Amino acid sequence: MPSVVKINVLTVPAEQREVLEQRFASRAGAVEGSDGFEWFELLRPVEGTDQYLVYTRWRSEEDFQAWMNGSMKAAHGGGGEGAERPKPAASGSALWSFEVVQQASPKS
Repeated sequence: MPSVVKINVLTVPAEQREVLEQRFASRAGAVEGSDGFEWFELLRPVEGTDQYLVYTRWRSEEDFQAWMNGSMKAAHGGGGEGAERPKPAASGSALWSFEVVQQASPKS
């Protein structure tokens, strides 16, 4: 069964870039222990766009969905009902889904 890749496309105004990056840094390690998790990268735009890419790779769609409905929901949901949540750093987002059909790694 091929791995699945999820790319969350976040539109981030220039004045919110540092906020977004700090929020991801403060959550470092939060996804790595999830069952089926294989890889994470936060990609900062270099030129011509205000969109960050959040790249994750998972063993299966089921593993991704379990994380979305469990750990991720808790991490993004704040402190429960009535808790004050920080203003979102991104002004929009989209989720792209892919299956890995070919990959390569450096030769030793």
